[in-house]
Formats: sequence, C-alpha cells, structure tokens
Amino acid sequence: MKLGAKGLGLLLLLVLLALCSTIEVGEARRDRHWRSTRTSSSQLLKKGKGKKTSSRRQYGSNRPSTKPPASSTPSSGAGGKGNQNAAPDIPRPSPPANGSAHSTPKPPTPPSCGKGHQQPSQSQPPPPATSSQHGAVFSVVDFGAKGDGATDDTKAFQGAWAAACTQGASTLLVPPELEFLVGPISFSGPYCKPNIVFQLEGTILAPISAKSWGSGLLQWLEFTKLNGVVIQGNGIINGRGQQWWTYSDPEDEDDDDTYHVEFQRMPQIKPTALRFYGSFNVVVSGITIVNSSQCHLKFDNCQGVMVHDVTISSPEKSLNTDGIHLQNSKDVSIHHTTLACGDDCISIQTGCSNINIHNVNCGPGHGISIGGLGRDNTKACVSNVTVRDVNMFRTMNGVRIKTWQGGVGSVQDIRFSNIQVSEVQTPIIIDQFYCDRSTCRNQTSAVEVSGVQYENIRGTFTIKPVHFACSDSLPCSGISLTGVQLRPVQVPHYHLNNPFCWQAFGELYTPTVPPIACLQIGKPAGNNLQSYDDIC
Repeated sequence: MKLGAKGLGLLLLLVLLALCSTIEVGEARRDRHWRSTRTSSSQLLKKGKGKKTSSRRQYGSNRPSTKPPASSTPSSGAGGKGNQNAAPDIPRPSPPANGSAHSTPKPPTPPSCGKGHQQPSQSQPPPPATSSQHGAVFSVVDFGAKGDGATDDTKAFQGAWAAACTQGASTLLVPPELEFLVGPISFSGPYCKPNIVFQLEGTILAPISAKSWGSGLLQWLEFTKLNGVVIQGNGIINGRGQQWWTYSDPEDEDDDDTYHVEFQRMPQIKPTALRFYGSFNVVVSGITIVNSSQCHLKFDNCQGVMVHDVTISSPEKSLNTDGIHLQNSKDVSIHHTTLACGDDCISIQTGCSNINIHNVNCGPGHGISIGGLGRDNTKACVSNVTVRDVNMFRTMNGVRIKTWQGGVGSVQDIRFSNIQVSEVQTPIIIDQFYCDRSTCRNQTSAVEVSGVQYENIRGTFTIKPVHFACSDSLPCSGISLTGVQLRPVQVPHYHLNNPFCWQAFGELYTPTVPPIACLQIGKPAGNNLQSYDDIC
C-alpha cells in the first residue's frame, strides 16, 4: 500500500511536469508567430517608406475623396501610379509601374512642371482661343464682331488684340468672307508680348462719317512699339478715301454735290491707312490695301521691315496717296509687290538707311522717290538704298531724288539697277530745287547728293529721258551711268525734250541712248565733300 501511494505520487508529479512543459512549448510557439508577423510588417514599412500604408486612413470609406490629395501623396509622375484601394489591415504591394492596376478614381489635379501626362478635367471651361502652329488664335468674331459692313466692330478688334497681346506668339484672326467696319484704332505695345500674327482674311472698312475722325487723325490702323508683329493673309484694307479725294477730280462725271457736302464736314487732316511706328522685325505680306485717303502703308522709326507679295491700289488722280512711305527706318526690304496710286509708289524720307527694293511693279503713280528732303531748312540723311528689278508703267517719274533748297544733310550710296520703264514721263531725275508750290524762295544751302549709280535703265519716255538739276553751291557728284537706253514715245499733249543737266558731275561708263552729253565728267572743282558720318 505504501508502495502504491508512492507510485501514485510519482505518477502525479510526472503528469504535472508534462503539463508544465506543454504550456511553455505552446507559449513559445505563439511568441515566435507574433514576432514573425511583426517583422514582416516592419520590412514592408521599410520598403514602402514615405508611402501610405492604410487606404482606410486616406479615404475613410469606399468613395473617392472630394478634396485634392495631401502633399505627401505621391504625384502621378512617380511611375504613373494612382491611388490604390487595399484591404484595411493587410499591406499591399505596389501596383505595376505602368499603372495598369485597378484604382479608385480621384479628382483631377492641376498639372505641375516636369510631371507626367495629366488627364484633362471634364469640368474645366474651354480655352478662350483655338490653337494653331503659331499658338492661340483669337478670332474677332468670338469677341463680338458682326462682320456685316455696317456695325461698328472696333471694340471687338480691341478685345481680340488685348487677348493676343497678353498671350504672345498668338494670332488675331479676321475671318474671310466678312466685312468689318472699324474706326481709328491703335494696336499698341510696348507691353505686348512679341511675335503676334494679325491674320487678315476678310475685309476691313474705314468709316465714312465725319464724326468718326474727330478733328483729324494722322492714321487709321496703327501698330506701335511692337516686336515681331506680322500682318499677313489674303484680306483687304479699304480706306474708302473717296470722301477726301473724289471731289478734287474735275473730270469725274460721277462726282456730285454729295461728296462736296460730305467733305465740308470731314477734317482737313487725312489719315494713313496702315501705319507702323517704333517697331522691330515687322512683316507685311499677302494683303491688299486700297483707296486710302492719304498714304496706304507707312513705316516710321522702325527697324527690320519686310514687305512682300502686297498689292496697293488707288486711282491715278487720288491726291497724296503714296503706296509705301518710309521715314526714320532702317534695314527694310520690299519685294514682289504691286503698287498703283496717285503719288509715289514708294517714298523714302529722312533717316532711312539699308533699304532694299526689288521685283516691284509701279504704275500708275509718281515712281520711286527719295525725298523731298530738307523742307523748311531741316536736316535730312538717307544712305545705302538699292532699287532693282522694277517695272514702271505710265508713271510721272521713274527713279527720283528730290530735295528742297535751304536744307542740309546728305543722300549717299544710292543704286538704281535693272529698271524697265514704259511710257514714263521722265525716267531719271535728281532735283535739288524741288518745290510743290507755285514759287519757292532761292536759298544757298542744300542737301548733298553723291554716289548715285544708274545701271540698265531701259524703256520709253514721253517728256524727257534725264533731268539732273543740282545745287550751285553743292553740286551733285559721283553720278555714274551704265547701260542707259531710253527711247521717246510721242504722246498727245506732251512735248519731247532732250536730257537736262545742271551742276551734275560723274562718269559715263557706256554710251547712252540718247547721248547724255550734259553730264560733266569728273568731280566738281573746289568741292570739298564731307563724309556722311560727319554730316549726319
């Protein structure tokens, strides 16, 4: 019995020890499992450092947030990944780099510099302009222009210009097949951004009521203080200048008292149709300008000008309607242009240099002129002008230099080459006694004329082939004639004259037709010419 009791106690002790051992083993196993889970989570956090690990914390529900994501949210530029839905307590691996994993949609965010492709917002308003290769396009119609030829569209043009001016490298569009009545307007800088294109496809009409012009304006359409402005297209600028100059034509059978009465109300100052002032890198191409009240196209104080494929037209008897007028402008190129008007096809005034004119048709009109220079005893300087490959038909003059008595300054380094004239009254002219009045006072001082080349001036004349009238105190010097062949054409009411020269010095490099024996060979005696830089 005693042995039995001892054996029972030993058995109980062994059972107790076995139970204790089982409990420790279970606790150890549970402890290892917890540690393993914690380590795995820690590793994921370490790999995804800086990223959201709980979708529940970000959204709070299954609906997309209505607020923009916080700044700590990865941007779309980070591999193109979007916000991802995940089980609330289980970390998820990152989606594939191409963003193909399913994601809950989120509100669009504004694009940021250097980020990846941004999806456009469906709720954003449409842009105020269409796009083109030259940037935004602002049509005057979108700003309220009617284009019916009767409604005043000036404010619409102002609005479209303001938008294009702010944007820069943009286009203001005047659409085709419409006529826009536009009053005096200035498309101005200098705060406009550069490189604006004025795309003219329709027609712009000048107002014909006197009240539109007030007491008188020097220009109708003006572009000032701009850089890189371009006016191009197939459209028309119609100055409707008949209100100023039709009344003056005594042979016009259609002229009636209506024009006389209207002119009494019009200001005496006549506007130029299209003027550029203080601008750089200007291009005018393709357009047509008709019936300006005065000059059609003027450049004043501009540098870097190109005019090409332009048509300018007004009646032969429209007074003072110069085609293109240059003043205080440099580096100008005019080519492949047709000009017909009531005054000079091209007029080059003081302050001009580096002027290149070629492939131009001129007529009717008064030819291509440098001057008049030195009016009212002023200083005038023009240099480095080339006029070549020009056709002139029934013009008053061909190539002309004209200066007033009493002026000072210099005209130097001028070249007229390959000029074809047809029934031109006087093809070659230098006139240092220019006067557009009945009489002008004789004065001693003059604008100096030197270094003028005439090459291959050919065709027909109706009054006089050459007219050189130079100053007694400052004769013309350095005149050269090469390949001049001018033949007379008898025209009713015109009397043919021989070449005329006065105080003109230079060289005949080839025989001329007719002979120009009046040109004095060599240099004027005792004439100490000053350099252009010293004078100007």
